[in-house]
Amino acid sequence: MYFIAGMGRGPQVNRAVQLKFGGDWGQANFHRIASWLSQEIYDRTQHGSRFSIWNTSGGSDALRAVADGDLDFAISTPAYFATMAVKGLGPFRDRPLNNLAAVAVFPQNDRLVLAIDKKFGIVSYADLRDAAPALRIAMSPDDSRNFIGYASARMLEACSMAAADFEKWGGQCVVWERPEQCVAAVRAFQADAVLQEAIMTPWWAEMMNERQLHLLPLPDTALQELDTRFGWRPATIEAGYFPSQNEAVQTLDFSDFILVTRDDMPADIVHLVCWCIAETSATLERYYHRFPPDRSPLGYPLSAYPLHQSPIPLHFAAREFYESGHTTSRVQD
Repeated sequence: MYFIAGMGRGPQVNRAVQLKFGGDWGQANFHRIASWLSQEIYDRTQHGSRFSIWNTSGGSDALRAVADGDLDFAISTPAYFATMAVKGLGPFRDRPLNNLAAVAVFPQNDRLVLAIDKKFGIVSYADLRDAAPALRIAMSPDDSRNFIGYASARMLEACSMAAADFEKWGGQCVVWERPEQCVAAVRAFQADAVLQEAIMTPWWAEMMNERQLHLLPLPDTALQELDTRFGWRPATIEAGYFPSQNEAVQTLDFSDFILVTRDDMPADIVHLVCWCIAETSATLERYYHRFPPDRSPLGYPLSAYPLHQSPIPLHFAAREFYESGHTTSRVQD
């Protein structure tokens, strides 16, 4: 056992700790998760513990900061992109992050997809390439830091296009860091198309209703290329997901959040984090109850999901926690 009895329910760490978490840009899901965990850990450590949450894109910058020791924990999406970090693929080809270890995977059902105003009459990537329309497309930056922008650019390349082509065709690539900024550009008629994730959000639904966009399916050849190069996987947006969408659309899977740390993180800290996730998740989930579970930015209840099914190896203390047959009682202090 790593713990002694303390003032709060559940395990205790009998010392003050200082932990740095990597969140998101500041007002989205990663920050909420990091804030929740910080408080739960604080309640179970000694007086003098300190916690900070860093703003990140939740992409390669967050994973590198953990590997380099600048952060102790970070959250990233999609979860399976962490495999690129440990294998040295894609934005990590210059340096694999082989000291990363997973703590938990949080469920979220998401896709990265290209949507174009129906007025252009474009229903496929081949149509887009052949028509070369003068359209404005909203995307995240392809800077090897933002996973959304990096994946978007590789999707276009797999379809024999590039972001620069839109300017050659007389249009424009409208670059915004965050998904809601890109969607807002389309809703404000500042862009005619968007290549983004977070499709379960209300603002995606509102955009689809207001602008009548067509979702473009990724061809099998492009999906195979992305799988071969990076290990990226396909996923489907079912017909009727949006009222104006009559057919199922195959595109890139962008699901789940992964919480990572370093493989040398003290076992008692990792064990405590796992316990807090398993036992106090109702405190986090209440923020998402206004969404249907299948359209929520975070799937719930967490107790119904296999949090241990990680695309990269679990930290040994996390593995021991999950293998112990731990059952949740959903403690709320």
